[in-house]
Amino acid sequence: MIRFEDIQEKVEAYMPAADLDLLRKAYVFSAKEHKGQTRSSGEPYLIHPLSVAFILADLKLDMTCVVAGLLHDVLEDTLTTREAVEEHFGRDIAHVVEGLTKIARISFNSREQQQAESFRKMMLAMVDDIRVVLVKLADRLHNMRTLEHLSPRQQERIARETLEIYAPIANRLGMAKIKNELEDLALKYLDPAGFQSLVQALEEKRKLTDEFIREIQSTLQSELDRAGITCEIYGRRKHLHSIYRKIKRQRIDVGEVYDYLAFRILTGSVKDCYGALGIIHGMWRPVPGRIKDFIAMPKPNMYQSLHTSVISDKGVPFEVQIRTREMHRVAEEGIAAHWKYKEGNGGKESDANIQWLRQIMEWQQELKDPREFLNMVKVDLYPDEVYCFTPQGQVKSFPRGATPVDFAYSVHTEVGHRCVGGRINGKLVPLRTELKNGDIVEILTSPNHHPSQDWLTFARTPRARAKIRQWLNVDRRNRSIELGKTVADREFKRYRLNLRKHQGEGGRLLPVLHEMGCAGLDDFYAAVGYGKLAPRTLIEKLDPQAKPHEASEGPIAHAVKKALGMSGKKVTVRGLDDALISLARCCNPIRGEAIVGYITRGRGVTVHSERCPNLEKLLYDPERRIEVAWESDDASRFEVRITVFSEDRPGMLAKITSAIAESKSNIKNVEARTFEDRRGEITLILDIADVAHLEAILERVKGIDGVYHVERQVA
Repeated sequence: MIRFEDIQEKVEAYMPAADLDLLRKAYVFSAKEHKGQTRSSGEPYLIHPLSVAFILADLKLDMTCVVAGLLHDVLEDTLTTREAVEEHFGRDIAHVVEGLTKIARISFNSREQQQAESFRKMMLAMVDDIRVVLVKLADRLHNMRTLEHLSPRQQERIARETLEIYAPIANRLGMAKIKNELEDLALKYLDPAGFQSLVQALEEKRKLTDEFIREIQSTLQSELDRAGITCEIYGRRKHLHSIYRKIKRQRIDVGEVYDYLAFRILTGSVKDCYGALGIIHGMWRPVPGRIKDFIAMPKPNMYQSLHTSVISDKGVPFEVQIRTREMHRVAEEGIAAHWKYKEGNGGKESDANIQWLRQIMEWQQELKDPREFLNMVKVDLYPDEVYCFTPQGQVKSFPRGATPVDFAYSVHTEVGHRCVGGRINGKLVPLRTELKNGDIVEILTSPNHHPSQDWLTFARTPRARAKIRQWLNVDRRNRSIELGKTVADREFKRYRLNLRKHQGEGGRLLPVLHEMGCAGLDDFYAAVGYGKLAPRTLIEKLDPQAKPHEASEGPIAHAVKKALGMSGKKVTVRGLDDALISLARCCNPIRGEAIVGYITRGRGVTVHSERCPNLEKLLYDPERRIEVAWESDDASRFEVRITVFSEDRPGMLAKITSAIAESKSNIKNVEARTFEDRRGEITLILDIADVAHLEAILERVKGIDGVYHVERQVA
């Protein structure tokens, strides 16, 4: 159990001039506010803030962080106000504690949305003051260490969130020690059986591995000493989650994992790192493709080290990591080791190593859908990256699967908008070509070229996807305004409405547009172009007595509506009384099915079945989704195509058509085929009332002797 004196000793050891009175004051304040509260384990609640503060002191963080650790739950779990915290401990500490409380207090409709929004708020907090996240990671680490006291359902939810959100954040901040422990603890609750068998198997190997580690360590030390390289050598087993992931990925047994041992060599200089690498390769045979130089090309999270895998004389492979002592400190503690706090700085110091935080700020402003934001940032968090060069030799980092389009947008937005192709290593390639490590990329542009929606299928970086989507939305709106203006002007002429008469000061146009939810005429034209509004709605509001000066629907208009599937109104749109509605041909929805409305430029609202395979591709823009419902008193019928697979024998077609007729459905068309293996295939177009009617017909036909299978066909 952590005592206040333990925290005080830790802080004094690395911060001799620390304000210990402030630390004690925070301890007393936290103890007073949490008095009487207990954790799920039954222990006093104060144990939790003490443990969080100790973790932060162990990371050698500043006084603001450690004090915030002691106070991090007082705004959320007690009656204390932000003003009281600021009065006693100052603005900086109050700001960090409030940032943590904001993350904790968000309410959500689903777990996915909760993770996305929580993650987004955390990113905002990081840019404002990264200490909010450092305290949050310490808080999560202690909660994971004491997770056994919660219900299995809570354990699984918190462990999954830790693995998907918090461990990657720790990794992206370069905090390997925190990241490894979070992953191992999460594994313990997400796959208890797998965790226990792995622990047991490694325990059985412990004696042999301990001997092997001592032997390799001794051999390495003597060889490096002989070469005049002063260093420390540590042997270790890779952390459990890393071994577990390898077993699952390669589908092997724990007994087949040989390279779970790793050695770390800490030297005094970069020169000695490369010297040690040469000596190791002279002693043992290196594994091809396993040599990585993160010193010359550091990871975005500041990690630097040389990695190599070699095979010992006994045929056992193991990994060696070589780095300087300073590199090791940054590798273990990451941004916590790197961040330089100054009095009153609030964690806002500019540092090239944390520019990615500011990029995330840009992404969250451009990506409105929290789920999309989470997916995009997850791509950046995981370290599966590709390094490419500009023709001038500048290094650029991308997620695996990135293409020349991503490269173009990383150079400049306009370069991205105008790119038509690329040269990779001097060879012309299509835009969807995946980039590989070491590629030299040159972008080809054309002044008349623009992004297409197809680019979204192969662009990988958040910046590229956001910029493409932004351009498409602006272009779509402009074209919708043009189309809407053409349609509206034609309707205004038909009703002889003089729009100018209603404009200007004292005119009714602007108030009426506001009443319809439009900021101005351009908004109205865009809504008409999208199909959200009909021009007649505005005409009726401006001049209720206006009459059309031609037939309300001529033969051409009728033919167009029929061609677009708008002839019978089977569906209503929530919030719109006069919207153009059509049923999608790709899935042919029928009454009773769950449906989704999608606003289509120039065609109003297109109604799709929720099972439509095209829906996911169409709804990349959540703002174009609209709620629709079947008309309750509509008696119209639907055409549905079904295919029956059966035996080829006399009377089969008659039985099938008879069963359909008895189900009160008219058959509009029949096509039958037979095959040499005495199988038959019959396709029928039926007239049905709703999905329940269709299901009854399908069940009846399936029950006929000799019928193998019946399925509904969609275009």
